[in-house]
Amino acid sequence: MRKVIGVMLALLLAVVADVGAAAASPPTAVAPQDDRTGGPRTQGIPGEIEPSDDKDLAAWQRLQYGMFIHWGLFSELGGVWQGEPVTKGYSEQIQMWADISEEEYLEVAQRFRPDRFDPAEICSLVKQAGMRYVVITSKHHDGFSMFDTDTTGYDVVDATPYGKDPLKALADECRSQGLKFGFYFSLVDWHQGHDFDGNNNNPIPASMEPVIEGQLRELMTGYGDIAEVWFDMSSPTAAQSEKFAGIVRELQPKAAVNSRVWNNKGDFRTLGDNEIPSVALDGAWQTPASVYHETWGYRSWQKRDDLPGKIRDLVGGLTGVRARGGNYLLNIGPRGDGSVVEFEADVLRGMGDWLRRHPGAVLGASATRFGGQPWGEVTVNGPDLFLHVTQWPKSGELRLPGLATSVRDVREDGSKDRLDRRWDRDDLVVTLPDRPHDDVLPVVKVELGGELRIIPERTVALGPDEAAVLDPGDIEHGYSYADSGSYYSTRRTTVRHTAHLTADRAERLTVEVRGEARPEALYRVQVGKHSRLVQGADLTRRAVGPFSVPGDKVTPVTIRLAAPEHAGEELGLRIDELRVAPR
Repeated sequence: MRKVIGVMLALLLAVVADVGAAAASPPTAVAPQDDRTGGPRTQGIPGEIEPSDDKDLAAWQRLQYGMFIHWGLFSELGGVWQGEPVTKGYSEQIQMWADISEEEYLEVAQRFRPDRFDPAEICSLVKQAGMRYVVITSKHHDGFSMFDTDTTGYDVVDATPYGKDPLKALADECRSQGLKFGFYFSLVDWHQGHDFDGNNNNPIPASMEPVIEGQLRELMTGYGDIAEVWFDMSSPTAAQSEKFAGIVRELQPKAAVNSRVWNNKGDFRTLGDNEIPSVALDGAWQTPASVYHETWGYRSWQKRDDLPGKIRDLVGGLTGVRARGGNYLLNIGPRGDGSVVEFEADVLRGMGDWLRRHPGAVLGASATRFGGQPWGEVTVNGPDLFLHVTQWPKSGELRLPGLATSVRDVREDGSKDRLDRRWDRDDLVVTLPDRPHDDVLPVVKVELGGELRIIPERTVALGPDEAAVLDPGDIEHGYSYADSGSYYSTRRTTVRHTAHLTADRAERLTVEVRGEARPEALYRVQVGKHSRLVQGADLTRRAVGPFSVPGDKVTPVTIRLAAPEHAGEELGLRIDELRVAPR
């Protein structure tokens, strides 16, 4: 619940002023039901989540939706060894789970003829699905390189009858069709000496570094512009992580490096497989998703049914990730002959059909500060707010809390019929039809009368000459992730604390923090557009300020590290109480 301290007089004056202004002004195009006399007309904070300030990382974030391709020698086996399905683990790791020797694995290479690998067909499918980029496995844990390399003969050109570099053909076709291109690269390599480890947490011996460095340089110089490099697994040292990421940045300075290069040296955080975060995340991140959660590489015996249900499920995943600000990388696993599984192609086309029915609702749209709602997700694209209704409310009403922008029109996207709406204080309440128009994932389109602004739920109103004391429940937290050099050391971190204030008139305020901070850390305390740097030892001992706060406007009070070593560095600040007082 929003806290209000001494604002009754301000509300009364606001209502009187609104009535007088309405009488003196000509009618506007806004419908009467948009008159917000039931709540305050406070100016909210911007509701759109902007991309990174780094232009290259922001360009990667704007790709939004891409195709992941797990394809390699393992695809030829299709999850089967010696006539029996291998049911343990992912099928792209079948060499480990079936304990296949390298000699036996090379026999598979001798019959590997991916003559149905068609880059033009794949790129066409990418575009039909609405995707904007492709990331493909250059080398998985088996160490078998799917590109032409001089570092080893254990590759598709030298060890198979195919004798060609399929990744070069795919990179060229992506460029021809206007798609961005990237590589997956495993830091685990069973051919170069890593033992089978069910956790794929192997350290990297110094003897393996020259091969890794050489292959990275080949990939970064022989395939045109690279948009993304997706490292995976192992547990490198900090120096190794810095070295591997450094090769990419030296040769492909615009490429985004994922966090699985480890030791917090990446540009964006890769979440767990198919993970949709329960809370909003600060910074750039991505969810790798699979059509079937059981495997990423081709599995011949995989159960494939309920096409409409699969499309619905994955559209929900895409929407959930995009509404929270992440990129969505959805995987397919082609067969050993290079052909795309028909069911997977149909799923992607179905998702593309949904995206085309709702232009601008996901692709090109931005995440918002509303966060996940009980009924679904929210995105924004210019003047259009999109409400993605994953749970059709039984009440027949959809409530969007804290909208501080006027509304011109509300319709179910794809329908010509307007929907009734009303204001309940600063909540927009939309009356829904009995049945949704779209049976995959219905979308309600709200045409706004200006820039999206919101009033956060825990906004605290200051009365005249009165201090406000905020407890931890009034604080919004910004989250990210950090690691100590491996997948299993990854942990969620708190990187920001934010409170939201309103005042009925301009004020000069000080901020006092009661709690515990890292004594040596340098923090930035920001109130609106103004900030001050404070040593952690001082932050919890004295008031910070003064800061100027305008009236009738939500003002954020944010504390973060002034110069974090990486985007996910733990803030190290516990707030027991935050006191905001007039100067």
